[in-house]
Amino acid sequence: MTVKLAIVYYSSTGTNYQMAQWAAEGAKEAGAEATIYKVQELAPESVIEGVPAWKAHLEETKDVPVVTPDDIAEADAIIFSTPTRFGNMAAQMKQFLDTTGGIWGAGKTVNKVVSGMTSAQNPHGGQEATILSLYTTMYHWGAIVVTPGYSDQSLFPAGGNPYGASVTVDQSNEIVGDKDAYKGAIKYQAKRVIGIAESVKNGAGQQ
Repeated sequence: MTVKLAIVYYSSTGTNYQMAQWAAEGAKEAGAEATIYKVQELAPESVIEGVPAWKAHLEETKDVPVVTPDDIAEADAIIFSTPTRFGNMAAQMKQFLDTTGGIWGAGKTVNKVVSGMTSAQNPHGGQEATILSLYTTMYHWGAIVVTPGYSDQSLFPAGGNPYGASVTVDQSNEIVGDKDAYKGAIKYQAKRVIGIAESVKNGAGQQ
């Protein structure tokens, strides 16, 4: 049975969108059906207009569908990607998660296979804490949290974050370091998520 993966991201200037694309690539190589979704932007248009890179990214991704709770309910697995905001997830991502109470109450988040990714402007800018903040919600969902851990050598050139892939960007929002290493770690994480989701889905089908 084919795994349906939802990749849900928030990005103001494109870093987490790129990470989502790499995750989709890895998932598809693993045989999954992967769909990328963005969360709803909350920032005022007047603020966005004042940041050319932000405005350009919104235009670039205008055709990416905005995620809904139903998209979560229909997916077998979900990978979340959000920039770090003071060691926490972005407000836009938190706002979306706060709308999932209905599907949570109906038991539709139980046993979803989930994983998280993030970015920040320095290696110790709260990346691990941000991913853990995502997982707190997932524990309440009754989801199955799948982390990369230290289960593959591809993780170490990308920083070796055991909680989920994380990238560092500079003041121009350009990824710092070896992009191929980051891409490899993200693709591996996605493939690991798909492998676990296949086991869960196939096991449920045999009951």
